[in-house]
Parts: sequence; structure tokens; C-alpha cells
Amino acid sequence: MTLTLNLPSEVEEYLLQEANQKGLSIESVTLELLTSSILLRQKQSKAVNLIQSWIDDEDIEEQQETGQYLISALDNDRLSDRKLFPVEMKGITW
Repeated sequence: MTLTLNLPSEVEEYLLQEANQKGLSIESVTLELLTSSILLRQKQSKAVNLIQSWIDDEDIEEQQETGQYLISALDNDRLSDRKLFPVEMKGITW
């Protein structure tokens, strides 16, 4: 697909600098930047969808069990004897 763009002078300058630094054409640099931006957005979208699916999961009991396991694992795997999640602070700080 051919695409014609009217770019602001700052963007054009940036693309020219990038092309000169990489020894590529402006078209190649622009395509590279556009492609990497699209791929990043796709990854972010997948991550957001995954997190949302965790939020939407209605298995409350499993979530509570997982939360308790994580708290226990974090407390047990510390170099310090001080608990990260002390029982007396439950409902106050965590």
C-alpha cells in the first residue's frame, strides 16, 4: 500500500536524522518505526486483555487461595525475620 503523509517539520527532521544515523532511507526508517509502534500496541492490548480476564474471573475462592499463597510465599522467602504482611496489620495496610 502506498501512503502519502504531510508531516510536521519536527517529525520530518527526526526521521531524516534517524535515517542518516542508521544509513537507511526515510521510507525504511518510517516503516520500521510504524511497525514497532503497532507491535508494541498489540502486546499492550494482549496484556490488558489478560489482566482484565483475571479481574472478570468470578472464582472468588480460587482468587483468595492464590492471594493467601502469594502472601505466605513472600513472607517466607525473605532474608529478614520481619514479616512483609504481618497478620495484625491485615485489613489496615493490606
